[in-house]
Amino acid sequence: MSADRRRRLERDALSLLEAIAVRAEAGRRLQGDSGRAVLRSVVEATAALFDAEAASIALYDAASDRLVFEVAAGVQGQGVIGLSISPDQGIAGYVFRTGQALALSDVERDPRFGRAVAEQTAYLPRSIVAVPLVSDERTIGVLEVLDKRSAASFSLRDIELAAIFARQAATAISATRVERDVASLIASSLRALAAGEEPRTAAAEAIVAAATADLGRDDESGLWALADAIARVRTADPAQLELVTDILDALGRRAGRDTRRRRRARPGSDAGEVR
Repeated sequence: MSADRRRRLERDALSLLEAIAVRAEAGRRLQGDSGRAVLRSVVEATAALFDAEAASIALYDAASDRLVFEVAAGVQGQGVIGLSISPDQGIAGYVFRTGQALALSDVERDPRFGRAVAEQTAYLPRSIVAVPLVSDERTIGVLEVLDKRSAASFSLRDIELAAIFARQAATAISATRVERDVASLIASSLRALAAGEEPRTAAAEAIVAAATADLGRDDESGLWALADAIARVRTADPAQLELVTDILDALGRRAGRDTRRRRRARPGSDAGEVR
């Protein structure tokens, strides 16, 4: 591949990446915190049904290769929020790694129990049921329920009930979560563009970095403030939403016309060039 062709490919790829990345960030902001709210509802309902001291959900984060406890319920559950463990550590790690549900009546005697992590939460459970969260035939996290107040251990029926809640949580995650590793997926696609050549990993990653570097920051254009505002009107009645849609459509058409005018007025401008 010639140097000129490679530069054109990278320029066009950067333009595409910027468009994809902006849409991904807008989608994340528009989704807001509803996904986490659903997970909180799941663990709260689980803890209430089992009359348990605590319930929690840990999700696998591919970027850090860790299981992160995202939400919890119950008086004894709050200390675990934000903690992360290796995906092969503790009972949660075992369930995540094997995809097998587990119920233990004497947790501290089990060699898989991560006592050091439990001590960080200031609560040592006596019994536990842990079930995997499965989406598209892969395990994405673990639901744990600790210490039924009405019994010393969990039954097979309890495992079945916990699995139902885990399926609900996995469905909610699949339906609402914006993919966390968009950049790495795009990089893989870019590497595939270099057909017949060795994959140019460093170049692809550099393009991804350039396209996504500033998405997490506040921008002076007010785009993210607009996305956040739209997220807040999702609960408006249909008439109001129709009005908002019409206004945004009109603003979008005007913005497009203004952009084309500026490009035509710019000396030596190239509409296909990424600036």
